Amino acid sequence: AVTFYAVAVVGGPTVGPIIGSALTVTIGFRWPSYILAIWVFAVTVLAFFFLPETYSPVLLKKKAQRLRKETGDSRWHHPHEDVKLDVKSVVTKHLARPIIMLTTEPMVTCIAFYASFVYGILYMTLEVFPIVFEQNRGWPLITSTLPFLALFVGVLFAVLINLANQPRYARAVDANKGRPVPEARLLPMSVGGVLFTIGLFWFGWTADPSIPWPSCVVAAAFIGAGFNIIFQQCINFLVDTYLLYAASAVSANTFLRSIIAGGLPLAARPMFNNLGVGPAMSILGGVAALALPVPFIFMKYGLKLRKMSKFAPVHEN
Repeated sequence: AVTFYAVAVVGGPTVGPIIGSALTVTIGFRWPSYILAIWVFAVTVLAFFFLPETYSPVLLKKKAQRLRKETGDSRWHHPHEDVKLDVKSVVTKHLARPIIMLTTEPMVTCIAFYASFVYGILYMTLEVFPIVFEQNRGWPLITSTLPFLALFVGVLFAVLINLANQPRYARAVDANKGRPVPEARLLPMSVGGVLFTIGLFWFGWTADPSIPWPSCVVAAAFIGAGFNIIFQQCINFLVDTYLLYAASAVSANTFLRSIIAGGLPLAARPMFNNLGVGPAMSILGGVAALALPVPFIFMKYGLKLRKMSKFAPVHEN
């Protein structure tokens, strides 16, 4: 499920520019926004009526209520029935907890910053690709967006790598008596980090118009593959680590990555126009290289950090 969620998250930024440019040229610049609004409304309606509840405390509460009604036995009860949802609890628990976890949980902090960095780079390409292909190479508007397909191809390739890790992860879970093993998610992340770093340097130094375009397009596929592997395994790691509090951990990750993804594109044009594509991409590649040890650190110290956490359950054995 997380695999297809990640593809959907990345599919918008990678395929959207192609669709948006075609719509802008053919029927006007307003229509991409109109179509997006219509689509969001339709999905919201479908989710409201057909998306099932999956939160286990709510499901158990409903089961207890049903059994009480069917049997007349008042002993059927679940603690979630005593939870009162008011403004204070929403603010102190549901809104504050992600921020608390982001600032006090080293695993959430590091994973969120890593995921946010690669996510921000993905959104930065929305500004970088037009510079490289439209401004520097002189391609027409629609044609200049086609290299985004390379990012998407890389994303799809990443799905294969992530799925290839599933048998290994399943064996680790079986050996752990059916309990999640977050550290078993990290090997693909290390592969993704290498691909992402290579892609950034490769793209930066082959983006010059004097170099044939296929080279930097292939580099874009490396960026897409590396991004999706890292992004998906970051989500998997947080879910496996925090279980009941996974929603808060993922919310913290989403909060931070949305801020960075909104900010980095604003710096893209000044950065790339002043420094040049090669040096600017090299800076980003250098940051990506500095982040390469992250999965290895958690492979070694993840269990110890989980034992120290107030939110991550760890079985004694």
